[in-house]
Amino acid sequence: MSEFKNVTVVKKANVYFDGKVVSRTVNFEDGSMKTLGFMMPGDYDFNTAVAEVMEILDGQLDVLLPGSDEWVSIKGGESFDVPANSNFQLKIHKATDYCCSFIE
Repeated sequence: MSEFKNVTVVKKANVYFDGKVVSRTVNFEDGSMKTLGFMMPGDYDFNTAVAEVMEILDGQLDVLLPGSDEWVSIKGGESFDVPANSNFQLKIHKATDYCCSFIE
């Protein structure tokens, strides 16, 4: 889906890594939540409490998921799943636009 309808957007940005990763929270009528964000090239280490689906809208990155020793290349149009209560690492090669869906 290229757009969301009937949502509430939190005005304050979520800013990480000295502004190199920024997102906005989008709340849906059913109580679900997503973030829409942008990541500049760099290496990042994230923790998550809930499961996530990271949909890469545009860009290029490598991800190291929990329990894996191999980096996986991801580009625009692809996605990956992150389990709850875990840590994952990203190497952003090209400015990356993303949508993160939180699975509860």
